[in-house]
Amino acid sequence: MIVASIDIGTNTVLLLIAEVNKASRKLIPLRNEYRMPRIGQGTKVTKIINPDKLILLYDVLKDYEILIKKYNCEKVIVTGTNSLRIAKNTPEISSELKRMFNYNLDVVSGDVEAEYAYLGATSDLDKSSSSLIIDIGGGSTELIFGCESNITFKTSLPIGSVSATEQFLKHSFPLKSGKDSLNAEIKNLIKDLNKNKAPDSVVAIAGTATTLACMNLDLKEFEVDKVEKSILTSDKVKSLIDKLNQLTSAEILEKYGPVMKGREDIILAGAIILYEIMNFFKIDKLIVSSRGIRYGAIVKYLDILTKG
Repeated sequence: MIVASIDIGTNTVLLLIAEVNKASRKLIPLRNEYRMPRIGQGTKVTKIINPDKLILLYDVLKDYEILIKKYNCEKVIVTGTNSLRIAKNTPEISSELKRMFNYNLDVVSGDVEAEYAYLGATSDLDKSSSSLIIDIGGGSTELIFGCESNITFKTSLPIGSVSATEQFLKHSFPLKSGKDSLNAEIKNLIKDLNKNKAPDSVVAIAGTATTLACMNLDLKEFEVDKVEKSILTSDKVKSLIDKLNQLTSAEILEKYGPVMKGREDIILAGAIILYEIMNFFKIDKLIVSSRGIRYGAIVKYLDILTKG
């Protein structure tokens, strides 16, 4: 069975086409595509998805539709996250997706988003070990603790790489006062969490982590085989933040190349969020994974099929 899973996030729109075995629940990726229309830009303030951004979104989905038909996908899962949760025009967008593509948009809650992130990130890990999954999105950050296939704790923090940038790092060369305020905000959001949880492994998913991994590996283009399961230490993340602090957005793009395209102005905020979380939980190193919500949505779909 061939399944397509589309993750419409605040910053990115991701497509996974995978072959799945309903009996064994094995998932084999056939195609991964990545676009960055940034539909959530400004949404936290305006409470709508900008019409110009919707044009970009529909263009991305038209490109994806060609691939979905090429692979003869039997099922298409479309998941919406933070920006679509808060936008007042989401019902109109959902109707348009149905009209244009016959897609049923599933706008998930923060808790369900966290569950999908966990299921996706652990889909190829040892299920007997405990894990912490860190998913830094554009508008929110999910932290999920689990063991085997069971989630033991999950929380959705109302801050991500885009929203943090818009609120605290508005200038191309961010002000120190803005960075200090961002650090304080992150610390305030996580201060009541149990910092003594000690999982066997920590996995960071989504664009912030994979982009930092590319920087660490000196990759100008994203190469999934090199990024997947690569390691980031807290010292390395701090070092990358120090380097980003010295550059404007334009200089970041020039220095790090195409892999940074569309993320050059938000990567610093994402890196700061990641570092503060690692520092709070005393995480010395973590695993980077390109698996996430789009993978988890398929795993959840298989759950539903199995249970009838």
